[in-house]
Amino acid sequence: MKSFRRIAVAAAVAGVLALTGCAQSGAASSGDDAGEENPYGLVTPGQIRVASLGDAKPYTFTDESGEFTGFDVELFTDVAERIGIDDVVFTGQDFSGLLSAVANGQFDVGVAAIGITEEREQTVDFSEGYLAGYLTVMASPDSGITDEDSLAGKRLGVVQGTLQEAYAVKNFTDTELVRFPDNNSAISAVNSGSVDAHFLDFEAAKEYAEQYGLENAIDIPSFDAPAGFAIAQGKDEFRDALNEALHAAMEDGTWKELYEKWFPGSPMPDQYLPSDEQGEGDGE
Repeated sequence: MKSFRRIAVAAAVAGVLALTGCAQSGAASSGDDAGEENPYGLVTPGQIRVASLGDAKPYTFTDESGEFTGFDVELFTDVAERIGIDDVVFTGQDFSGLLSAVANGQFDVGVAAIGITEEREQTVDFSEGYLAGYLTVMASPDSGITDEDSLAGKRLGVVQGTLQEAYAVKNFTDTELVRFPDNNSAISAVNSGSVDAHFLDFEAAKEYAEQYGLENAIDIPSFDAPAGFAIAQGKDEFRDALNEALHAAMEDGTWKELYEKWFPGSPMPDQYLPSDEQGEGDGE
């Protein structure tokens, strides 16, 4: 792969500079040298700092030991290894500030099933899409919420800055929106009765349904804003390398394997399957 050749060239050049450095009277490294040693413009050369979410199961979440795991975490870690970087550090953020933290250089990338929208592309660049799914209104079985019309006059929780918030603002105009920093606090509000329902991702809703006896009152298709890795604008080489590695993960079946692991029984968008399997993935 081209990305691996770039890493190999950078390593070779760094070795030559190290051997000849003593003959240059300790001269400081030039900007070109620094670029060769850090071709992707990472905050810390050789390490990718990732802004993520700690409660967005099964995409990104922390396990009992405090380690990040989930579909997005395992996929991005695989992609990073393909471009020659195995030091990947995930840090939890509130979603409302995640993209700005990537844009201002605090992190190299945002990984949290982040939907690609025109509005967000004003702040950051994105990799190619790697995931599409559904949005879900979750409520108690006796809420009386059965369709979008029945949300009129209800108090609906949304996580600030998400696709769900944007969709609700545009489409649930007769509904009172209550904004939360994360899904956990919103679901707690549903359980306490301070809000009538919470609008979240379909896959994340599964866990809460099992844990709290809630139900998917409304499921809404959302294939127009697939998830992508968020990257600061201007880091074209980094974005291109991630895209190349992401495509390879799809073609060799890694994406499919991770999808089956983290989303058992869920419909599988076939555009992310290996070329020879596309058209066969629906309904898996």
